Amino acid sequence: MENYTYNSFYIQLEGLKVTKMSLYPVFLFLFCSYLFIMLANIGIVILIFIDKNLHQPMYLLFCNLPFNDILGNSIMVPRLLIDILRPPSERLISYPECVVQAFTTHMFGTTAHTVLMIMAFDRYVAICNPLRYAAIMTNKMVVKLTVSAWGVALVTVGILLGLTIRLNRCRTMITNPFCDNASLFKLSCESVFINNVYGLTFTVVLFTSSIGCMVITYSKITVVCLMNKNKSLNSKALKTCSTHLSVYLIMLLSGMLVILLHRFPQYSDYRKLAAILFHIIPGSLNPIIYGVQSKEIRKFLSQLFQHKKVLPSF
Repeated sequence: MENYTYNSFYIQLEGLKVTKMSLYPVFLFLFCSYLFIMLANIGIVILIFIDKNLHQPMYLLFCNLPFNDILGNSIMVPRLLIDILRPPSERLISYPECVVQAFTTHMFGTTAHTVLMIMAFDRYVAICNPLRYAAIMTNKMVVKLTVSAWGVALVTVGILLGLTIRLNRCRTMITNPFCDNASLFKLSCESVFINNVYGLTFTVVLFTSSIGCMVITYSKITVVCLMNKNKSLNSKALKTCSTHLSVYLIMLLSGMLVILLHRFPQYSDYRKLAAILFHIIPGSLNPIIYGVQSKEIRKFLSQLFQHKKVLPSF
């Protein structure tokens, strides 16, 4: 096999194609979105940890989502904001930094699926087996589910990127606003057959497991709700499940749009936009959806604001 000697330390990112007129509006939108994602997600994590009423398996498992949103957006968005203000020729990134960015990008997407799967299991136990819920969903079980969600993502994404970094590189241009696995292995002039096979298998297994888990879980929950004549319990079940399902559908549709647009090179600009929105939309909407739907979170915020109103002024 031919040895390539072009393994350049720096890689050029094509970034977003933004006109001079739309440069600052786009920058402002991304900056405000990032700021909101950080404040909302950090706030909801702190809220869950300081309020003992929220120390329930459902909310403790949910904490994985805001943490994942913070991690995924912190690696991608600040770098994107800097590159928008730079001319295209100066949008350079070191190869190690690019690998880290690709790793966190895929960890973000994979962990979103695995976390929502363990949250679906929690809702299934709560609604279909309520009498044994406390015995099953112990603190130990919450830790096991959390570790498994992150562990599965870590191993599968680690293999994905491991297969890519073994390749020699003979190109230096990434036609994306940020680094991902496909962009990295396209830099190589070697055979990427194994990368394509594993990447396709990884995607199919992840989506099949995720969608299958949701279909089975919600089918069983629907059957239980139809057989149960207690309207109050059914209403509560519907509210918690609709919240979880809304978050899942937003994440799933955002991710599938990016994958679909990869098949149409002529829509590369739309693909770039979809890839960015895949990070921003779920990260922005997740805390809002759970904050609005959760009675406990609304109650805590209401008490907090009422407390501030009655504080004496000096």
